[in-house]
Amino acid sequence: MATSTWLAPLRGIAVLATLLVVAPTVASSPAAPAADGEWNFRVLLDGKEVGWHRYSVRGDGAATEVESRAQFDVRFLLLNAYSYRHTARERWRGACLDQLESRTETNGRVEKVAAVARDDAMMVAGPGGEARLPGCVMSFAYWDPRILGATRLLNSQTGELMPVSVAERGTERVNVAGRNVAATRHRLSAPDLQIDLWYADGRWVALEAPTPGGRTLRYEL
Repeated sequence: MATSTWLAPLRGIAVLATLLVVAPTVASSPAAPAADGEWNFRVLLDGKEVGWHRYSVRGDGAATEVESRAQFDVRFLLLNAYSYRHTARERWRGACLDQLESRTETNGRVEKVAAVARDDAMMVAGPGGEARLPGCVMSFAYWDPRILGATRLLNSQTGELMPVSVAERGTERVNVAGRNVAATRHRLSAPDLQIDLWYADGRWVALEAPTPGGRTLRYEL
């Protein structure tokens, strides 16, 4: 099998890892998360560990600072066939994104996105150009369960605004740092995208998504 053919299913990994999007309204959404928190995920592809994704959230509820860092390396025939690095910094005011800066490097290709709230809109500059997004903006901020009430979200890697829908899928037992806990599963759907999220007592504890080609990407604490 050619290396390029084997890597084709991995093209969706970067999107899954960096979806940070805009939600103009968050009606009937869950309660806000605790102001401070740390998430340190192992990233697995078909059960094999390929990297990590870490989140740090600091604030007092009214103003919140978030840093996200990810690193994936997938090897094929002893070669580092897929390399991915991502960093993002966000500033929030309540449930609305106030500022975002991100940098993503995929196999040497660099993409940057910058966004800032101005008046009643968010100005976004990304690989596809510039856009003005009206209203309150929320990212694919999995750490904040209020995204479960979102109808649109913004991709921090591309600056693209995407329609989303979320459906609850019931309660399941999941492994969280070596403990088996009950968590509620939610499925977030968007065009060409499906992400399952698990929350235990309002805290994000796991993520799973299929990649093109039928592989499975999973985050575990």
